[in-house]
Amino acid sequence: MTRYLYFIISFCFLMLWSSCRKDFEFSASTGNLQFSKDTVYLDTVFTNIGSSTYNLKVYNRSENDISIPSVRLALGESSNYRLSVDGITGKSFTNIEILAKDSLFVFVESTIDINNFPNPDNEYLYTDQIEFDAGDKLQKVDLVTLVKDAVFIYPERDEATKVIETLTITIDGETFETDLQGRELLSDELTFTNEKPYVIYGYAAVPENKVLKIDPGARLHFHEDSGLIVFPNASIQVNGAYSNERELLENEVIFEGDRLEPLFSDIPGQWGTIWLFEGSLNNTINYATIKNATIGILSDGNPDGSNNIITNTSSDKLSISNTQIYNSASFGILGRNTSIEGENLVINNSGLASFAGTLGGKYNLTHSTIANYWNTGFRQIPALLINNFIIDEDDNAIIAELAEANFNNCIIYGNENTEFLLDEIEEETVEFNFKFTNCLIKFDDTRDEFVGPNYDFENTSLYENIIFNEEPDFKNTNLNQLEVGAESAGINQGNGEFAAQVPVDILNTNRIDSPDIGAYQHVTFPEKE
Repeated sequence: MTRYLYFIISFCFLMLWSSCRKDFEFSASTGNLQFSKDTVYLDTVFTNIGSSTYNLKVYNRSENDISIPSVRLALGESSNYRLSVDGITGKSFTNIEILAKDSLFVFVESTIDINNFPNPDNEYLYTDQIEFDAGDKLQKVDLVTLVKDAVFIYPERDEATKVIETLTITIDGETFETDLQGRELLSDELTFTNEKPYVIYGYAAVPENKVLKIDPGARLHFHEDSGLIVFPNASIQVNGAYSNERELLENEVIFEGDRLEPLFSDIPGQWGTIWLFEGSLNNTINYATIKNATIGILSDGNPDGSNNIITNTSSDKLSISNTQIYNSASFGILGRNTSIEGENLVINNSGLASFAGTLGGKYNLTHSTIANYWNTGFRQIPALLINNFIIDEDDNAIIAELAEANFNNCIIYGNENTEFLLDEIEEETVEFNFKFTNCLIKFDDTRDEFVGPNYDFENTSLYENIIFNEEPDFKNTNLNQLEVGAESAGINQGNGEFAAQVPVDILNTNRIDSPDIGAYQHVTFPEKE
């Protein structure tokens, strides 16, 4: 009886409560919607590559719950935009409800084929509108996307098996299949011009006995897990030139990811690497910007350089000058028992080392700035790493000779206490040769962790005219602006002999009369950003 009475009382209470509640009643929209923006700019995309997702917030500021009779794209089903409203994707929607004093998100994406439109300048401004309601209550929000044409390089795909072409590598006459998606460049693809950007899917390989030439002003964009490979007996020649417009870098060659939206402009690890295989030769890079890779440049083997069959002279495996490498998820440059010559080289913001010469080799850097102000996670390796070994899969050390590691008129700096490491496994028959001359170095070993003859800073055969732990006065390390200001400790501290070898800085300023340390001659900053 008690249980029965409880149910009767509960039922009556629910009936009374529901009779007092007003049902939600949605009145028609009156055309007084408000929007978070009057134009949604979807930034710049390459043809046939989907954009990021952008959002528009729609506000109902009234005291009434309303229903919008229609939300649609003005171009209808032919539009190259896609909308998502209340979790439903489409191009038109009806009776979209918004509670009083509430709001609604509309998400917008686009994929546009520039070949469907006139593109005399290799780009097209594609527009549409989102229309809310109709008639005298019609409200509109503009949609704008800049679409760029490009040359696309990608591996073949077997439509029957869905298997994507992978690279085959020949080393010392033996052929190896790899799991790297990609293909060799064709003969008519071995010159990259500045007429259109290049978008590369997978790894594009320079075939044996061929040279990839990249003209001034060329733009190379890499998809995720993509990059360039230079096979044995092949070469890459990046022929950038000085740019008068520092914002445009009109003559530099730029390597970066294929996402053009500002959100992606400084995100590390968007693509793979420029990989110089052992046996590749006479690789040159001049006036380039390499950004947002996993490893900016990976150079393997040939510690004694290579012979130029045309001039019959010996040269380093890689000669790199007037080049900036930023935002590498691991290494800016990683050399493995290789030979690299660098002048006016600037590297910053690397998840591991900005410059690593490992397993010995030969390295000569002059008037270069090797910095690391990585701030997106913990970093265990200094800006500069030099060693003479690697550890194989069986935990055995493989040791090789460090023939040379010379750093002349260089800045080696960062946001850690010690920013260079000389990691040697001593072996009586293996040389470990290095020298720092007229360098500005961050090395504040407060715990006395670094001892031994390699850190004997009084030994002038290893360290000559070194400035420790004084400020380089960089313009803005967070923005990868490593120009030095009027308060730099490296002003007029460069060695004149080495300055004569590199007579102008990376901005084409003469440095012979009063050489500063690093890749830049100092300037007076109007105001630090």
